[in-house]
Amino acid sequence: MSKPLVAIVGRPNVGKSTLINGLAQRRVSIVEDIPGVTRDRIYCDVKWLDKEFTLIDTGGIEFRDDNDQISSGIRQQAELAMEEADVILFVVDARAGMTSDDETIAGLLRKTGKPVVVGVNKVDSENQEMDVYEFYSLGLGDPVAISAVNRLGFGEVLDRITQGFPAAEMEESEDIIRTAIVGRPNVGKSTLINSLLGYERSLVADEMGTTRDAVDSVWKYKGKTFILVDTAGMRRKSKIDEPLEKYSVIRSIRAIDNCDVAIFVIDAIDKLTEQDKKIIGYIHEAGKGLILFVNKWDTVAKETNTMVEMEKEIRNGLPFAPYVSMLFGSALTKQRIHKLGDMIYNVAEQQCLRIPTAVLNDLLEDAKMINPPPAHSGRVAKIYYMTQVGIRPPTFVMFVNDAKLIHFSYVRFIENKLRESFVFEGTPIRIVVRSKKDGDTE
Repeated sequence: MSKPLVAIVGRPNVGKSTLINGLAQRRVSIVEDIPGVTRDRIYCDVKWLDKEFTLIDTGGIEFRDDNDQISSGIRQQAELAMEEADVILFVVDARAGMTSDDETIAGLLRKTGKPVVVGVNKVDSENQEMDVYEFYSLGLGDPVAISAVNRLGFGEVLDRITQGFPAAEMEESEDIIRTAIVGRPNVGKSTLINSLLGYERSLVADEMGTTRDAVDSVWKYKGKTFILVDTAGMRRKSKIDEPLEKYSVIRSIRAIDNCDVAIFVIDAIDKLTEQDKKIIGYIHEAGKGLILFVNKWDTVAKETNTMVEMEKEIRNGLPFAPYVSMLFGSALTKQRIHKLGDMIYNVAEQQCLRIPTAVLNDLLEDAKMINPPPAHSGRVAKIYYMTQVGIRPPTFVMFVNDAKLIHFSYVRFIENKLRESFVFEGTPIRIVVRSKKDGDTE
């Protein structure tokens, strides 16, 4: 059974993000004293007593300028969240008092027919409780006084939200593949997610840096479940000025750390940049599955072998990641994006591939026949055996007489033999060389 959905809505800067962080008891939304910080819908799971639900944070709703692409996009995202939700938590500001925008939002909420809980935020002391009463005139029931910063009134607001929710049940575990969509700003990450989902899940605008949080979406494809995480575009440190954007980059790095597979989006016009190489290098070092999606391919003037030549150029720029899967297409026109689901699943399987020790040692013996272990200062390296000790990424330990005698080039030779036999497409592999005298013979 799916968990009930609760959407948090309200004007900018009334404390919605601080509230969701408090209710979730962890940092979920970016908090900054700048109106309009949260732009997309942010999801997180919350448990209260014996009940569980999913909380949706939304961008602040404004009604100033219909021609403002960002503001109208935020309103659309909030309206989508209201449609999805079972209950709506409407957050208002006790210090600012009731505004015309609050009244307009209340009118929208009444039209939804959904249960609404009005949370009057920033009631930090008993002296402010009188400020709550004016919000009765919204016509949405009894307001609840809360302080997101001091975590006051949480019990009452959670009781009101979960009233009528069923008790939490154990759900069958799913093999969910967590997939981060990563890349520089304005390469089409949000457009790609929207095209895969078939609706506008992430906010898309021409303005660079539209996505600031890491945003999760559930995508079902051929009976498989994927979590797609849209991340903020990562620019060079010298180009990052706002503290908010610095935190967004940290969130993107965390999204990479928590994913199974990363889809790195490249702009086909710009090709592979130095910043791209650095981010891909981080994905490689983190041991994540990797797919390169060369976006905006529909805008490239093509001749014979254009794709082959560009793929060769990109691979030459990534000598540390020869295993990468690559797809050329267009998020806007949906060219070839139907292949991504199968590619993600295949890379995730390769990340979890296990090779029996007996098979590994047969391969090792063949490799030693082709290219004997090196000698150094009159000492010959002896390789005893190899075994797999981990997955995500596949990790192997090779036991030798002295690890110092094994040059990295020989380790790469063994890696190449592994890939010739078992492919490991889209995933890095780790080979740890260990002297047998170390005594650890896992």
